Amino acid sequence: MAGNDEDKESKTEEASEKKIRDALEKGNVPFSKELTAFASLTSLILITSFLIVSNAIELAASLKGFMDDPGRWPLENTADVVQVFGVINLDAARLILPIVLLLALAGVASSLIQNTPRIVVDRIQPKLSRVSIKSGWKRIFGLQGWIEFLKGTFKLGALAVLAVLLVNAARYEVFNALVMSPYMLPSLLQSMSVRLFASVVAALIVMVALDVLWTRFHWRRELRMTKQEVKDEHKQSDGDPIVKSRMRSLARDRARKRMISRVPQATVVIANPTHYAIALRYIRTENHAPIVVAKGLDLIALKIRSIAEEHGIPVVEDKLLARSLYDKVDVDQLIPTEFYRAVANVILYIMSRGKPMQSGGPHR
Repeated sequence: MAGNDEDKESKTEEASEKKIRDALEKGNVPFSKELTAFASLTSLILITSFLIVSNAIELAASLKGFMDDPGRWPLENTADVVQVFGVINLDAARLILPIVLLLALAGVASSLIQNTPRIVVDRIQPKLSRVSIKSGWKRIFGLQGWIEFLKGTFKLGALAVLAVLLVNAARYEVFNALVMSPYMLPSLLQSMSVRLFASVVAALIVMVALDVLWTRFHWRRELRMTKQEVKDEHKQSDGDPIVKSRMRSLARDRARKRMISRVPQATVVIANPTHYAIALRYIRTENHAPIVVAKGLDLIALKIRSIAEEHGIPVVEDKLLARSLYDKVDVDQLIPTEFYRAVANVILYIMSRGKPMQSGGPHR
C-alpha cells in the first residue's frame, strides 16, 4: 500500500497525448454510471407518462377476453395451448417491448454522450486481478470506493425523503383511493409515480453533473506520469539522443572517408598553411567551373595536403581564398562566380611555374 501511494505521489506530470490515446484504445475511458442511471430515470418518466397506462389497459382488455369468453379458446391438445400462449405473449410484448427499447435507447445515448463507441477485446478477457481479494479490497475501501458509497447513501436518502414527502403530500388522495372506483387506481398510481421519478431526477441533477466532472478528473489523475516516464516516452518517440548522436557521428565518418578518397582526383589544393585545405577539380570537358571535391580543418586539412603531396597534386597557400572557399562552398558544389578570378590566378600561377594541371590520379 505504501509503495503504491509513493508511486502515485511521484506521478506529477499530466498524461501525454500518446498515453491518453493508448488508454482509449485499451478501453480505459472515463465513464459515469450516474449519468446512465439518470438517463434511465428520465426514460421511466416518459414510460410512466405516455406508455405504461395505455399499454396496461390494452393488455388487461385482452386478458379480460379470455375470462369473459373462455369457450373461444379450447385447450384440447398441445397446439391449442401453444396458440393461447402465443396470443398472450404477443399482447405482453406490445406492453414490454416499447419500455425495453426506450430504456435501452437511454442507456446507449448516455454512453455515446460520454465516449465514442469502440470495440476493445482486452476489456472482456479474463484477468486474475478482477477476482483478486487484494484488488477488490482496494476498490471497496479506496478513495473511489468511498465516493461510490457516499453517492449510494445520498441516492438512498434522497429517495426515502422524497417518497415520504410525496406520500405525505398525497395522503388525502391515498385515503380517497380506498373508496374510489378501481378504474381510477391506475391514474392515481401513474400520477404519484411520475411525481416521484421527476423529484428524484431533479434531486440528482447536481450530483450527476459533479460525478461526470469527477469521473473525468479521476481518470486523468490515474493516467498521470512520472518525470521518468515522460523522458522515456520522448526517447521512444524521438529516438534515444545517444543513439541518434552515434548514428550522426557514423554518418559524418562515412562522409569524411568518401571525401578523403576523392582527394586524388583533385586538380589543385588551396591551403592556409595548417588550418584550412580546399581540394578543387577542374576538367574543362566535365564542368564549366572548378568543383570542390574535399575540404577540411586542422587535422583533416593536413590529411588532404598529405594525400595531395603523395599524388603530386599542387598545393597553393592562399589564406584568404582558402578560408573564403571553406566558409561559402560545400563539397560537390561548383565555386561561385565571385571566386572565378582568384582561382584562375591560382591556376595561372601553377602553369607559370611549369607544373602541368592534374586531371586526377598520381602525377608522374
